[in-house]
Amino acid sequence: MRVIAGTARRLLLKAPVGMDTRPTTDRIKETLFNMLQNDIYGSRFLDLFSGSGAIGIEALSRGAQSAVFVENQREALSWIRENLAVTKLADRAEVMAEDCLLALNRLAARGETFDIIYLDPPYRADLEYEILRALRKTSLVHEDTMVIIEAVMEKKLPDAEDCGFTIDRIKTYKTNKHFFLSPMER
Repeated sequence: MRVIAGTARRLLLKAPVGMDTRPTTDRIKETLFNMLQNDIYGSRFLDLFSGSGAIGIEALSRGAQSAVFVENQREALSWIRENLAVTKLADRAEVMAEDCLLALNRLAARGETFDIIYLDPPYRADLEYEILRALRKTSLVHEDTMVIIEAVMEKKLPDAEDCGFTIDRIKTYKTNKHFFLSPMER
């Protein structure tokens, strides 16, 4: 696994072994960031369920102003910190070692907002709606925020509108997909 483009291009990233974290493949990451190329520069990026931190690190490497990484697995946290150090991007990053819902509340209490929110929850945990509802109850999302959810191929989000989001696009790959959502007017 490596950084695809930007200031940390070609640097190798480390990831925990096993299925507790499923690093996004380089090919999928490259496709995703090609789709986001006009939105990344200068953005504030929130990486929920960060795993190795590869997605947020790619955003920073491509010019995101800052990134917040939220992860609660101890081994994954050490890999995120090591990967940020190797890529020399730690000065624009914050790592939060806690549950995503607690982190969202803490970030909202600080008055944070984000341009892009990426979430890659455990595939079979069905946390997407819980996170979307929590996001809409906070000021973390502004009218132009893009929320991206990585999910298994079979996943559907029929109730996204009930959570205050519209599905703008779905990009499918061989084994998984990305949902691109935008907030509905409050």
